[in-house]
Amino acid sequence: MQFKDIVGQEELKAHLVRSIEAGRISHAQLFTGAAGTGALPLALAYVQYLNCPNRHDGDSCGECPSCRQISELAHPDLHWVFPVNKQGKKSGEVVLSDEFLPQFRQLFAERRGYFSPREWFDALDLGKTLKGIITAKEADRVIEKLSLKSFVGAYKCVIIWLPETMNEEASNKLLKILEEPWEKSLFLLVSERADRLLQTILSRTQEVAVPRLLVEVLEAEAQRRGIADPTERRNIARLAAGDLLELQQLTGGEEDVQRKENFSLFCALMRLSYNDKHLELLNWAEEAAQLSREQQRALLIDSVRLLRESYMLHAGLGSISYLWGEEADFCRKFSPFIGNQNIEPLVAEIEEALAQLGQNGNPTIVFTHFALAVSKRINRLS
Repeated sequence: MQFKDIVGQEELKAHLVRSIEAGRISHAQLFTGAAGTGALPLALAYVQYLNCPNRHDGDSCGECPSCRQISELAHPDLHWVFPVNKQGKKSGEVVLSDEFLPQFRQLFAERRGYFSPREWFDALDLGKTLKGIITAKEADRVIEKLSLKSFVGAYKCVIIWLPETMNEEASNKLLKILEEPWEKSLFLLVSERADRLLQTILSRTQEVAVPRLLVEVLEAEAQRRGIADPTERRNIARLAAGDLLELQQLTGGEEDVQRKENFSLFCALMRLSYNDKHLELLNWAEEAAQLSREQQRALLIDSVRLLRESYMLHAGLGSISYLWGEEADFCRKFSPFIGNQNIEPLVAEIEEALAQLGQNGNPTIVFTHFALAVSKRINRLS
């Protein structure tokens, strides 16, 4: 993975190159950004540039043995940690990233590093109840690997994707490694929810904030994907909201089944709320509780997005709305119910529900409380 393979992010790529050339290489770095911004492929390109003996013109050569092995996620001094799990796991069985590295390599190669956590968990076929996690045993394995001598004498690198999925024991063990790092070892944490990491871990990492992609970059990408009309390209780029994965769906005409289901559940919740259908809200909560953990989280995150857009419409800021189709139609009609009085409390209820699910709360109880709490705050405001 070379920097030239990353869509956009030119300023950030130049900054990363300059930091390596100046010898400013922090042993622990935290790449933060949504999957569609390219945080994960950027981290890999950084490692490849760092270890390339023939780098030039602000990029790795892409041809030496080190570059080829890193681009294939197969370099002996590059270790991967990511959330895993599996159905039918026996009691006491240890499940580690290495077991699933072939699947991870395949998905990475197919999507050039641009894929969401949900796509990874779907590839693992976790079902409705399991969620991907990083356990303390994974941290033990990292310690074991880093204690060995480097194969080629360069940096020993560990890329931890979605460190926010670590359990408490794993987090504490990782913290110990970060406090006492090995010489010429590099940790790159790639996170979408850095707010869920221990504050002590955050304080020991150097953040590399990966911003959303510029509209102009996404316009060019839309043109490359066959969108000929300039106005259509501009609209699609704006609706993608700086996210390449969103652009791929819009330009490819893909029907995101999960997003459509989330929208349907959101509409049902809001209609039941402003019509005071409290008994029906219990049925809604039970339906939401039957979703998988990742689907439940996606529902709540989509709900935040739709509430935000409804609030923007209520405030008369429709010109910067990121809605289209049936979402735009519903939120335009629903916007009188969302304003300054209730937007923050509603978002707080969603954040609380997300936190409870993250702590393995009973989903029926979580969504019952959530639905009833939301219904109290939905009132026509104008």
